[in-house]
Amino acid sequence: MSAHPAHPAHPAMAARARRPLDRLRVLGGGRLRSACLALLVLFVLVALLAPWLTPQDPTFGRLGDTLLGPSADHWLGTDQGGRDTLSALIAGTRTSLAGPLAVVVFSTVLGTAVGLFTAWRGGWIDAMAGRVLDILFAFPALLLAILAVALFGKGMTAPVIAMAIAYTPYAARLVRGLAVQEKARPYIAAYRVQGHSALFVTVRGMLPNIAPTLLAQSTVNFGYALLDLAALSFLGLGVQPPTPDWGAMINQGQAAVLQGQPLSALAPAVAVVLVVVAFNVVGESLGDRLAGRDS
Repeated sequence: MSAHPAHPAHPAMAARARRPLDRLRVLGGGRLRSACLALLVLFVLVALLAPWLTPQDPTFGRLGDTLLGPSADHWLGTDQGGRDTLSALIAGTRTSLAGPLAVVVFSTVLGTAVGLFTAWRGGWIDAMAGRVLDILFAFPALLLAILAVALFGKGMTAPVIAMAIAYTPYAARLVRGLAVQEKARPYIAAYRVQGHSALFVTVRGMLPNIAPTLLAQSTVNFGYALLDLAALSFLGLGVQPPTPDWGAMINQGQAAVLQGQPLSALAPAVAVVLVVVAFNVVGESLGDRLAGRDS
């Protein structure tokens, strides 16, 4: 049996019914956005001040302190190497945020350049660039990072470069679409009539109008890049011990979970989830504001 279509409500009644829900969504969304933004500021401050915030050396452990529970000396206990979990978590903030930042900055700059150039030139250059971007879209970022590790060895440099290349098509496709729309606006024609160069028009004219939307997308991409790099370190292909890193800490803490001391794995896992969710909320909120869906 097919369901009968619902009868449309009277416009005035529907508007009155939506007002409380919209008000609740705006208030809740605003509080959530503020909380996530404050959380991100906190993590950034921790990353910047990590050398002065760590209560102990995050890379030094004592065999006699292996897998200790929380105490006054070790607030989050210790890992299987006798290292202080809280100190490693704080020090790992810098490593865990630096990699995604490099990925997002590199991919955004390169993607912006490609998107602006192809949108301005158009024609066969735009078509060929579109085909190349389509090919890059077919390769997941994590897969390219694993291939880079297989070719150049473990560490952070090769995976960051590979993932930056994998993230470039997302920025390029977004910038290209926005630039095509901007190119049709009257102020672009006015710039060209005045004899300004293509570089001047794209950088001084198009880019400022594209930048807010690009910033919102880059914020979301940061969370995805952090998750990918953490997964790579979890697999043992990213940051190598004893350098603190959240993904590596989760990997090393698996044995501790089986022995009844889950904090060495749970603490970095919670940190990854919080940062990824916070970046996604802030990025989506920026996108909503730019689209006029939020106040």
